[in-house]
Amino acid sequence: MQHLSNLIVLIFFLLFAKANGTSVEAQGIEKSYQSAMNQWVIEMRTATNPMDRMKISDKRPDAANYARQMWAVIGTSLNEEWTLEPAAWFLRITSNLYNTDGEGVSKLTFAKENDAIRTAIETKHLKSSKLTPICVALAISPNQRSLAVLEKIQASHPDPRIQGVAALGCAMQLKTLGDDGEIMRKRLTALRMAIIQSSDVNISGTSVAKLAEDELYIIRFLNKGRIAPDLVGIDSANRPISLAMNTGKIIVLVFWNTQMQDAKQVIEITNALATKFKGRPLTVIGVNNDPVEKLRVLQAEDTVTWPNFSDPENKLAKEYRIGFWPFVFVLDGDRKIHYAGQPGSFAELTAEALLSEIKPTVEAK
Repeated sequence: MQHLSNLIVLIFFLLFAKANGTSVEAQGIEKSYQSAMNQWVIEMRTATNPMDRMKISDKRPDAANYARQMWAVIGTSLNEEWTLEPAAWFLRITSNLYNTDGEGVSKLTFAKENDAIRTAIETKHLKSSKLTPICVALAISPNQRSLAVLEKIQASHPDPRIQGVAALGCAMQLKTLGDDGEIMRKRLTALRMAIIQSSDVNISGTSVAKLAEDELYIIRFLNKGRIAPDLVGIDSANRPISLAMNTGKIIVLVFWNTQMQDAKQVIEITNALATKFKGRPLTVIGVNNDPVEKLRVLQAEDTVTWPNFSDPENKLAKEYRIGFWPFVFVLDGDRKIHYAGQPGSFAELTAEALLSEIKPTVEAK
């Protein structure tokens, strides 16, 4: 009997050690990725010539590789609660990783894995006390099923504070669906719940109350149909620049930096957009938070072909409540917002539609 008891204890010990070891392994992957990114940023900032910058840029840590490592650790254990934190990290790091299929259609690289995480949350962890990081990750996840999961957490979680964080996530997801009356009502209700129940919850150094306040500002000033606030600043040559200087023109306003996961692709897309509409009443303007010296070199080398606000302290990005990069606004000649979201085909189609509405000027005879 004693032997059997000892065997049972040993089995439990081994299982516990394996779980702890796996959790530690997941933490190690996160730390390894962050360390590699920190080193890459330092090298990019200290590069002294264009060739070095190009070589270093090509050595950016591959987020997809780290995501695959993480999935190897957590993919078969999603039913276990310890996987929630690394699963949230996985959702965040893969939210803007896309590949192009044979027909030229962009698809989320880890779509199946992300869906498996959402299923595990719905079926195994809906009332877990460790859902705050997951709620934050789902808030920026480019999939409407993320909204459904957040709504379930908001409605059924036993902890009002986690309900409030989920409500904030719902409000952030809902803004991608448009601004009709019913959606706006849901957004405001969710934000009210977030403020009442979770105002002092801290998310990456920012309170839920502050994040909700930013969402309310977006509803009031930065929603589709609103007149976008003017931006006033300087470019990389220290010359004054503002949106008001381009009154009457369609403005494609791009918030970006070279540390974004898809920086090269965004630069290529934006250069192509500027070239396509050259000579028409449209201007592409960037808001860039890299060090001014780096922006200056990128423009001098014609790597970046459009004018930019230099915003290394994020002052202008904060005015527009930019929470992640890249982000694009398409404004008409009166600065009315017609599109807010990711760069790409939808922004371009919106700009094209606005240009088609401009009547050609009839010259006096």
